[in-house]
Amino acid sequence: MSDSTIFEDFRSHEHWIREAINEAKLAAEKGEVPVGAVVVHQGRVIGRGHNRVESLQDPTAHAEILAIGAAGGQGESWRLDEATLYVTLEPCTMCSGAVMLARVGRVVFGAADPRAGAVASTARLLEGNQYQHGVEIVGGILAEECGALLKDFFKGKR
Repeated sequence: MSDSTIFEDFRSHEHWIREAINEAKLAAEKGEVPVGAVVVHQGRVIGRGHNRVESLQDPTAHAEILAIGAAGGQGESWRLDEATLYVTLEPCTMCSGAVMLARVGRVVFGAADPRAGAVASTARLLEGNQYQHGVEIVGGILAEECGALLKDFFKGKR
């Protein structure tokens, strides 16, 4: 891979993480933990979501789950092996499971989650998973900006 290709990939990742940040800001406006996600396929968003745990009173209403669910109904198949999930915070165990079950091809996240992140921090659930489905993982894209959303939100709660 050439340096220009890597740079283009990075710029593209930043663009889509910014879309996820917009979703996270919607969550914060509703008093939800500000995590946002978008699923991208062939250069367009096919699913989006932000945390809605409180508003729906549903512990499974994480941004990733909602975005994956929305994306699954957009094509001919629920399999998202050619899609990328962009999310502002490293996915948890539940969301990593959804990534595997939906066969998402790539996960790009912003901030690491040292307490509950199951992609790189506390576990590496997407590496060598039992579904024999390879998931490319890219972390740390706009990590400071994504992390600041969470810090500011929780600072306001204290």
